[in-house]
Amino acid sequence: MPRPVRVGPHHANRAELWLPAQHQTPVPTVVVIHGGYWRAMYTKRLMRPMADAITELGWAAWNIEYRRTGPLGGGGGWPGTFDDVARAIDHLAEVAEVDTSRVVTCGHSAGGHLALWAASRPGLPAGTPGADPRVRVRGAVSLAGVVDLERAAALSLGNGAVETLLDGPPERRAERYALASPAARLPLGVPQVLLHGLADDTVPPELSASYQRRAAALGDDVGYVPLEGVDHMAIIDPAAASWPATVDALRALLG
Repeated sequence: MPRPVRVGPHHANRAELWLPAQHQTPVPTVVVIHGGYWRAMYTKRLMRPMADAITELGWAAWNIEYRRTGPLGGGGGWPGTFDDVARAIDHLAEVAEVDTSRVVTCGHSAGGHLALWAASRPGLPAGTPGADPRVRVRGAVSLAGVVDLERAAALSLGNGAVETLLDGPPERRAERYALASPAARLPLGVPQVLLHGLADDTVPPELSASYQRRAAALGDDVGYVPLEGVDHMAIIDPAAASWPATVDALRALLG
């Protein structure tokens, strides 16, 4: 069973530490970040099957929550959502079982956006949300991620979910998009792997494909893994045929 951990003052500042049954501390750790277009109705429960499967591989999973948008979201959006993700990852510095030199992020959909954003934190300007990280991740995995917020806004993904997250379109919130969108933060300077199901009708696979091309052109070590016949939710199912591809990505980043 996971160990619940409070990581900050807000109700959503919670995480679950999943540890393998047999382990020697400190343990390499995967920060698991759920999606749901950053909205309140979706929670870290979405990622519990994946977190459990990660422990079977001998790694720890840190399944985090964050403030989300909507009436019951607790004040998510800019900057609350970003502050919470940064706070949760930095809290690993206080968890004795975790090897903070071997931490990677792995997020799904909106969580894929946050996983890559978290990897960009060392390059954020001082005083902005997420800047000056205590724990630097060594790589990031995006599973059907919303990795380019400007393009996602233009496509009206999630019926305006990006504009809700950043309180406006790119032309009105240019500075926020520049700080919040992984595509705008390139190059990130750490290895990244983007997996995307070609049967995904929620987040277009081309977002990941075009991100990879741009990131590679700018010098990042980044791979794109298209998955035939995989839809938006199957990609986080450890029982699905795509799961070994995720395992391979995590193993490559954790070393």
